[in-house]
Amino acid sequence: MEYKLATSTWDEMEIKAIEEVIKTDKFSMGPKVEEFEKLFAQFFGTKYAVMCSSGSTANLLMIAALFFSKKPKLKAGDEIIVPAVSWSTTFFPLQQYGLKLKFVDIDLKTLNYNLDDLESAVSSKTKAIMVVNLLGNSNDFNKINSIIENKDIVVIEDNCESMGAKFDNKFCGTHGLMGTFSTFFSHHIATMEGGMVLTDDEEYYHILLCLRAHGWTRNLPRKNHVADKSDNWFEESFRFVLPGYNVRPLEMSGAIGIEQLKKLPSFIFQRRKNAELFVNLFKDDKRFLIQKEIGKSSWFGFSLIIIDKSIIRKEIIDLLTKNKIDSRPIVTGDFTKNDVMKFFNYEIHKTLDNSDHLHFNGFFLGNSHLDLTKELNHLKEILTNF
Repeated sequence: MEYKLATSTWDEMEIKAIEEVIKTDKFSMGPKVEEFEKLFAQFFGTKYAVMCSSGSTANLLMIAALFFSKKPKLKAGDEIIVPAVSWSTTFFPLQQYGLKLKFVDIDLKTLNYNLDDLESAVSSKTKAIMVVNLLGNSNDFNKINSIIENKDIVVIEDNCESMGAKFDNKFCGTHGLMGTFSTFFSHHIATMEGGMVLTDDEEYYHILLCLRAHGWTRNLPRKNHVADKSDNWFEESFRFVLPGYNVRPLEMSGAIGIEQLKKLPSFIFQRRKNAELFVNLFKDDKRFLIQKEIGKSSWFGFSLIIIDKSIIRKEIIDLLTKNKIDSRPIVTGDFTKNDVMKFFNYEIHKTLDNSDHLHFNGFFLGNSHLDLTKELNHLKEILTNF
């Protein structure tokens, strides 16, 4: 038996969608991408969605947009609070735009912010909080909102691992000014490579459109919040107004996304069923901590954190590998332990004891849109006999 980290979510409908795009002989961003954006925004209950080439570039666009509004929310040197455990491209755009990162410890049970530490980390210098919903699990946005009440602090969400998760019946990725999503192969839906930014703010929507494609005006509506745009299509073809990028998605990615989005509710339903079994199997295992659900998780994967000091993680990983069970570190572990930190302007708030423990003692297994009853029972048997 194999227990894979991720499996394809495609069937004949995605292949047909690709073939239809091929027939048009138009592969760069076009009407299918636009249709996917509209359907995605509608599904998650926001006004605007901007698709791009990956969840990583979605984060890049989101951060960049905060610098280029008429009243910029951020400038170089500003303090932004981040959790110590997240993916690398949660942090890289912040470094690239000259922000000072304040790393805050996580809660070993939820894997999201330690809310007491977050509250004490907020200072008069804090301009933004990056909220990362880790492995499908929502943060407690009621608590976060109470922490920043009456403070001029922007909340943005990296929701790349938590598509479909909810808090207070509101989708994660829609609680802040902007929120990002990933449609990479191993995520909840897959366009192979792809990302999305959601917002209800029209100005930020227009900035995102401009930044996504070279910083030019061509993709902006006639009336917009970025530039005075004329009706002269020739002049507006190569008119640049923001220092943008080329992070446009392919038309095929948009077509695939349309088909995948139709299946998302059933994918989330099965992931939650798998999670119910996982929790039942491991909730009483005193050797491990498993993730505590906040709100309604979409269960990206299943984390196990060793709390029995007699257990060596490498021995477990070797055993899982021998039995064809895929595993990985929990995201990046404590990100501050990476060599790349020498390029960052940052500080660590208090200590990162929980993040450190996760770094050396945590691992996770994949979840799927498929029934994992056999795989999870196999995992339980292997770990019980460890």
